[in-house]
Amino acid sequence: MFAKKSNSAIVISLLTVVILWGGSNAATKYLVASWPPIWVGSTRFLCAGLLMLGIMRWTRWLGTLTPLSAQLKRDLWFRGGLSLAVYIVVFNWALKFTSATHVALYLGTSPVWALLWEERPARTWRSAQRYGAAALAVTGVFVLFWPALKSGTTRWLGEALGIATSLMWTVYGRQSRALGTDLSGAELSAHTMWRAGLWLLPFALIEVAVKGLVWRTDLVLVQTYCFVAGGVIAYALWNNALRQWPTSQVFLFNNLIPLSTMLWAQACLKEPVTPTFWLAMLLIVTGVTLGQGMWQRVVGARWLPQE
Repeated sequence: MFAKKSNSAIVISLLTVVILWGGSNAATKYLVASWPPIWVGSTRFLCAGLLMLGIMRWTRWLGTLTPLSAQLKRDLWFRGGLSLAVYIVVFNWALKFTSATHVALYLGTSPVWALLWEERPARTWRSAQRYGAAALAVTGVFVLFWPALKSGTTRWLGEALGIATSLMWTVYGRQSRALGTDLSGAELSAHTMWRAGLWLLPFALIEVAVKGLVWRTDLVLVQTYCFVAGGVIAYALWNNALRQWPTSQVFLFNNLIPLSTMLWAQACLKEPVTPTFWLAMLLIVTGVTLGQGMWQRVVGARWLPQE
């Protein structure tokens, strides 16, 4: 099912991920209003990871399981699982304090951090592109963050955690690409998710013991959507794309997740769009487009300096 695909198939799969994660972002915002944030992340990843392993063990829908070496198991625990665990904690706490749309937009800066990670500064046009992209993205982040900083409320904490979320997502993407040389996208998703869930489980149980847990049908159904659609399906497609395209190219699709999240949040949560959202998004998307090297297609390669 996850054999080598054409570029068109990968694009379609990533657009599907955009829709699913937009819904999952809005759904998580709904959940953390009633459930402890670490509990939400831990149970989601445990359920999603174990479900995927079960599917691969008993069917061929997601491919077959690869035997794991001792070194690969350690890497899955301490590189893939741990980085994913930290990411989901930061992400869920960000949603606790600020809007789902803002957190998704901060995540949209991930391609820029991935690009900078892939290449150090140099006296070339390509390097100037990348660092110019970073400057635009940082400006967009500042535009989005500044009103919260001036407000004097705890919303600034959510915005700061949103920025941290984008950095942690970049870290997880890099780890996934490295680990994906030995595993399929579905396998990598399954193994990292249940390990991330288990890393967080002790902290989740402490949260529940201290704060309690409300059981409602709507919360259970929303969490089920998140770990099936936003977990099993989306992560399998995402990690499969990471195995076949560069990290920065896959992360380009993060630009569409804020729009998807905004539509889901407006429709389901009645979450308003802040005045700075569109300007910040324009700056971030322009920065990512510039950094991706797509500027040549806009102005024409013959007008740009040669390397």
